[in-house]
Amino acid sequence: MALAPPPRLSLLTVRLLLSPRRDLAVSGPDEPLPVVRIPRTLLRRQEQRHSGRRSPPRPVLVRPGRLLISARRPELNQPARLTLARWETAPLASRGWKNRRARWDHFSIERAQHEAPALRNLSSEGSFADLGLESPVLRALREVAPEVVRPTTVQSSTIPPLLRGRHILCAAETGSGKTLSYLLPLLQRLLGRPNLDSFTIPAPRGLVLVPSRELAEQVQAVAQPLGFSLGFQVRKLGGAHGMSRIRLQLSKQPPADVLVATPGALWKALKRQLVSLEQLSYLVLDEADTLLDASFLELVDYILEKSHIAEGPDDLKDPFNPKAQLVLVGATFPEGVGQLLSKVASSDSLTTITSSKLHCIMPHVKQTFMRLKGAEKVAELVQILKQHDRARRTGPSGTVLVFCNSSSTVNWLGYILDDHKIQHLRLQGQMPASMRAGIFQSFQKGSRDILLCTDIASRGLDSTNVELVVNYDFPLTLQDYIHRAGRVGRVGSKVPGTVISFVTHPWDVSLVQKIELAARRKRSLPGLESSVREPLPQLA
Repeated sequence: MALAPPPRLSLLTVRLLLSPRRDLAVSGPDEPLPVVRIPRTLLRRQEQRHSGRRSPPRPVLVRPGRLLISARRPELNQPARLTLARWETAPLASRGWKNRRARWDHFSIERAQHEAPALRNLSSEGSFADLGLESPVLRALREVAPEVVRPTTVQSSTIPPLLRGRHILCAAETGSGKTLSYLLPLLQRLLGRPNLDSFTIPAPRGLVLVPSRELAEQVQAVAQPLGFSLGFQVRKLGGAHGMSRIRLQLSKQPPADVLVATPGALWKALKRQLVSLEQLSYLVLDEADTLLDASFLELVDYILEKSHIAEGPDDLKDPFNPKAQLVLVGATFPEGVGQLLSKVASSDSLTTITSSKLHCIMPHVKQTFMRLKGAEKVAELVQILKQHDRARRTGPSGTVLVFCNSSSTVNWLGYILDDHKIQHLRLQGQMPASMRAGIFQSFQKGSRDILLCTDIASRGLDSTNVELVVNYDFPLTLQDYIHRAGRVGRVGSKVPGTVISFVTHPWDVSLVQKIELAARRKRSLPGLESSVREPLPQLA
C-alpha cells in the first residue's frame, strides 16, 4: 500500500514548478529576464508547418511596356527599354539550368522590331541607279527581280566601292542581300571587258567560290537569269561527282563567263588543267569565314595562287592584262580570321564594310530556349510540328527547318517522323551527291513543309519562306547558332521568324547563358569579335 506524500512537500513542489525560471547569473529579483529572439524565417516556417499551407507568393512588380526577355518566372523578365550596364549583374533566367531540376524551364528573347535591320532607315527615294550601276544592269535586274525596288543598307554601302575597283571585305548579318551586292558589280565589270578567246581550255572571267554544292546551286539560280539578260554564260562546278562529271560540266559550249564553284571541284579541275584562271577579273569568296577555315584553307590557298589578284584599282584598268578584283563576304568573322586575311590581301588595299548588327542577336526574330531532358525532345518536337500543321490548315504559314548536329540523328529522327505520319525532307552531308541534288531547291519550292538537316543547310542558303527554325540539337558554337537563326527573318520574308532551341547538355547551357547575357546587355555575342569590326577608311 503506497503512502501519500506529505501535504507541505507537495505544496513546495507546485510552487517551484509554477514560479518563473531565472538564470543562475541573475543576482536579484529586480534583474530583467534574458530575451531569446527567434528568427522571423524560422517562425514563418514553423507557422507554415503547423498550418499545412504555404504562404501566398509575393507579387512581382513588372514595369509596363514591351518586354525584351520574357521568362517562365516573371521576376526575371526584362523590359525592352531597360539596358544593363557593362558591369551590372544580369539576373539570367538560365542561371540554374545546369541543375536537373531546371527541366521544363524556358525563356524567350522577344522581337524588338518587325523589319529586318538591313531595311531600316532607308529612304524611299534611294535606288540602284544612285549607286552607279549602268542601265543594262538595271534593266536586267528589273526583268529578273521586279520585286527588288530599293537597295538594302549593305548593298548601298558595298556596291559603290566595288564599282571603283576596291577590294572589299563585307561582314554583315545573314539575309541582308550580300549576294546581289557582289553579283551586280561583277556583271557590270564584265560588260566593259573584252572576251579574250586565246585560251584552249575554259577561262572564266568571274569566279564565285562557295563552300557547299547547295549554296552553289542557289548562287547560280540568282546569277544565271541576270547573266542571260546581259549575254553572259553562268555555270556551276560542284564536287563529289568524279572527274568525268567535272569534265562534262566544263566542256559545255559556249564556255562559262562566270563560274560558281566549290573549292574541291575547282582544285581538281586546276590540277588536271581542265580550267584556267588567267583571264579572271573578279573573284568572290562567299561565306569567306568558312572558306578560310582549316577544312578548306589548303584548297583555297592553291586557287588564290592560280589567280592574279590586283594590288590596287590601277591594276584593273588594263583589259588585255586582266587582274582579279577580290571580294570576301560573310555573316560571321570570328577571332583569328584577320591573320588569315593578311595572306589574301594587304590591309591597305582592302576596304572593310561591317554591319552594325554583325554578331548580334537578330532583333526581329523571336528566339525561345527550352530546358529539356534528352528523352523529352522527340515528344516536344512532334507536338511543335503537329501544331504548325494545324496552323497551316487554318491560314497561310511558312516552312520549318529542324537542325541536328549529326547525319545519324537526321536519319533516326526521320524514321520517328515517318511513324507519326509527318511528311518531311532530309538533307545531310553523308548523302550521295545524286540524292542531295535539288533537295533544298524542292524544299524552297514548297514540295514539303519540313526539312531535317545538319549545318550544311545553315550557310548562305536563301530561305525566305521559312517561318520556324527548331534546334533539335543545340549548335556547338555561337557562330553556328547565328547561321541557323539567320534562316528566318531574311530580307524579302513574308512571314515573321521564330527560333526554338532545345537545351539539354551542360555545354549547351553555357552557350545559352552567353546568348542571354548578350541579349540583356544589347551587345554582340562574345568570342566573335575580331579586327574586321574596325572598318578601314573608305577611299575614293
